[in-house]
Amino acid sequence: MKGKYNGLYELIEEDSEAGEYFDTLPEYVQESISAREENINSFASLRDYAENLMRDDE
Repeated sequence: MKGKYNGLYELIEEDSEAGEYFDTLPEYVQESISAREENINSFASLRDYAENLMRDDE
């Protein structure tokens, strides 16, 4: 893990792995995450939040 960022947009700009992961997410997940972008400060938090959103689909 590369550390903490100031939000989603800084994370995906600085961490290419996080950016690629974000791009693979369904559009509704991307929109939900973007709405709370200030709470996403690491790849782990991005992944956890996305997994929680998609868990509701199962």
